[in-house]
Amino acid sequence: MSSSIRASATAEVSQVKWGSNTWVGGTLVSVAIGVAILAPWIAITDPVMDANLMNAELPPSWEFPFGTDAQGRDIYSRICYGARISLTVGVVSQICNSLIGVTLGLTAGYWGGWWDDMVSGLTNLMLAIPSLVFALAIMAILGPGLVSLVIALGLTSWSYSCRIARAQVLSLKSQGYIQAARILGYGDLRIMFTQVLPNILGPLIVIATLGMGGAILAEAALSFLGLGIRPPFPSWGSMLSEARDQIRAAPWLSVFPGLAIFFTVLGLNLLGDGLRDILDPQSTTRRA
Repeated sequence: MSSSIRASATAEVSQVKWGSNTWVGGTLVSVAIGVAILAPWIAITDPVMDANLMNAELPPSWEFPFGTDAQGRDIYSRICYGARISLTVGVVSQICNSLIGVTLGLTAGYWGGWWDDMVSGLTNLMLAIPSLVFALAIMAILGPGLVSLVIALGLTSWSYSCRIARAQVLSLKSQGYIQAARILGYGDLRIMFTQVLPNILGPLIVIATLGMGGAILAEAALSFLGLGIRPPFPSWGSMLSEARDQIRAAPWLSVFPGLAIFFTVLGLNLLGDGLRDILDPQSTTRRA
């Protein structure tokens, strides 16, 4: 009887694991990562130095698959190198968000008391402020640049992971194995990071994956406003900013960077949804 139950549960998890969201999202994200890693080898020209006004704003062709910009630089090559910046911003800023949010949520949920009240109040305050507006204020102080961009995005979206971590800890800290760890003499920090944290990683990984897509969109928005990556270094958002005046005369200047952002963020969202199904198979049953 128990073996049949385990077999059916394993079959259910197997079906969820190979869902279409996971496949499509994983493929799109893998392509973006591959382009970023292989950019020096698959790019046609140097994205910064190879400017030639004789080739300015050429439409897509065999020589320039995505066309050229106003300085005669190859759009395809700039998109390839721009993938490095977008993915770096997404990954590093989300690592910062997770470190801040998970640490605060884990300690607040476990310790409770005045620390929980203070962290909850700070989290509510952060949720009340639009993250992009907060990032704009930080960028206005620090100035444009990759480091400033990562810092701004890393300090603005930790409240989501903090709230999820706190809720998960509150539901786990009264479990029997936590009480057994206390009886064995484990300290609070040891219990939090060896007993509690491994059991709440599932939803946190999903939140982090979805947050990467949001960070890429935020980078594009800030770069579009001139507060992101400094020209002439390629960034999908800055490429859109440069193309806004030629959107009718040379639509390829904005179409291809926009498609790169769209498919990368779509892939991350689909992958996050697939990871949720893998890490929490019961959610699929509830939705069904």
